Amino acid sequence: MKIIVCVKQVPDTETRIRINPEGNGIVDQDVNWVVSPYDEFAIEEALRIKEAKGGEVVLVSLGPDRAQTALRNGLAMGADSAVHLKDAAFDAADTMGVAKALAAAIKGIGGADLVLTGQQGVGGDHSQVPGLLAGLLDLPQVTMAIKIELGEGKATVTREIEGASEVWETALPAVISAQKGLNEPRYASLKGIMAAKKKAIDVKDAAALGLAAADLAPLTTVASLELPPARPAVRMIDGDPETQARELLRLLHEEAKVI
Repeated sequence: MKIIVCVKQVPDTETRIRINPEGNGIVDQDVNWVVSPYDEFAIEEALRIKEAKGGEVVLVSLGPDRAQTALRNGLAMGADSAVHLKDAAFDAADTMGVAKALAAAIKGIGGADLVLTGQQGVGGDHSQVPGLLAGLLDLPQVTMAIKIELGEGKATVTREIEGASEVWETALPAVISAQKGLNEPRYASLKGIMAAKKKAIDVKDAAALGLAAADLAPLTTVASLELPPARPAVRMIDGDPETQARELLRLLHEEAKVI
């Protein structure tokens, strides 16, 4: 079984984000970049399927040179090989452009029985690429997967919905996106880290994927980014519990106007 996992590198959630002078992106310098947590679930699930049923796990990531760090992390966890999509033409690509590049790479690899992605990349949180990818590959898709069971030519997927879960069955190959709760990603062992250094990463540009600049022209653009507004100062209420309760009710009614 050949499983292809799409991997995105995103800013660490503990990184202090700064907006660039143009106001339409972030400053890349001094940012700690990590594998998107949802993609870690996808990598771990691919490795578990490989351990149970055999086959190979191929990682695909789009981004600048630093994206190879994310691929090395997945290789250290146990993936077999990786493809890095790198081209200046990808820099301005929106979610559709990214999906086109990933789809072209997956078609070029060939023979995929299953394509796994994270439910969303915690950088942009668009949740669009998995669906676009499935459409471009003409494959069925199941989202928000919290359990995947593979049978002969099919997958049974338990997916999370608001307040409950539901079970879907789909033919393979398919695109399935991982949700938190699918598994607990493993840590890379020292042996895995050393082995990953010896694994080659195949680098492909837009031309190698058969994509022209027009194919990657963005359909959407970011108009502006803003940091969340500063939180107001905390107001402390003095007095005994009864006094505090009366004052809190007054503030909620007269100032906050929530009661």
